[in-house]
Amino acid sequence: MTNDPSALDINEQILIETRVTNEGPSLVLAYLFWFFLGIVSAHRFYLGRPVSAILQILSYFIAIGLIWLLVDAFLIPGMARDKRAMLRARMTQERLALHGQAAVAQRASLAP
Repeated sequence: MTNDPSALDINEQILIETRVTNEGPSLVLAYLFWFFLGIVSAHRFYLGRPVSAILQILSYFIAIGLIWLLVDAFLIPGMARDKRAMLRARMTQERLALHGQAAVAQRASLAP
């Protein structure tokens, strides 16, 4: 089974995009976390990167973390885009699996 969204009809693709928009990370919220709680790497935790968040917190002890925090201001859009892509792939996979189950059930009901 693949993550090919073209295997889904347009309504299901719209459903997935709507869910990604609603459930995906907000850039505004990510930047607010970065600005107000950046010292505890809240933006990285929010964007689903807990390992790098912990590394960032630990790196503050050698001053590299402060530079990293500033660089994150430019990396946040890409991190949010990656998280949305992961959500989209997961939701597409779920819908394709649902279609596979429905096809099997339909074939079973048609069998003599």
